[in-house]
Amino acid sequence: MALKFAVNNSLSDVTSLPTAIPTGSMTLLQTQTASSSATIDFTSNIDSTYDVYCFKFYNIHPATDGGEFKFQCSTDNGSNYNTTITSTAFYSLHDEADTTTSLSYWTGGDLAQSTSFQQLSGSVGADNDQSTSGELFLYNPSSTTFVKHFISNFNKVSETDRSLNLYMAGYYNTTSAINAVRFKMSSGNIDSGDIKLYGIS
Repeated sequence: MALKFAVNNSLSDVTSLPTAIPTGSMTLLQTQTASSSATIDFTSNIDSTYDVYCFKFYNIHPATDGGEFKFQCSTDNGSNYNTTITSTAFYSLHDEADTTTSLSYWTGGDLAQSTSFQQLSGSVGADNDQSTSGELFLYNPSSTTFVKHFISNFNKVSETDRSLNLYMAGYYNTTSAINAVRFKMSSGNIDSGDIKLYGIS
């Protein structure tokens, strides 16, 4: 079999890729905007169409100072949000006064075979300019063979004017298909913010 080589090294001359080459494209499936919302639920578009789903969060602002942004999943189309989670968490922080820094495991952010809501942001300040933003990846939620892995990365402004970068990862310990996701604050409503759901091919 003869090998073929590109004779022009400029990517600008490439007009299309063979269909066998995956592009990793993201397809926007749904957008929800919080407005004094007790919960934000995604009860559609999470199925076997994509192997990976990505939620992106833009300026999630709590109504209550110190509210923690959390999520849980459902295997019964949103009737219950109580799927068993085991997870791990760590964070880095730096304050505006440049006096405090830290890189630490976060014992308050992990769960061990728990049906509680999983932390995403930690406590967020409710001042007008404070919020949290980030992303959450949910892998192969429709599998009926394997547990369901997730990874998240958030940055927040705390009540004490600190930037915290929080990393969470874990799995839903179920072989049932996950088909709905709920987001909420630990106390009070989600005052404002946008959440976008993407499917990744």
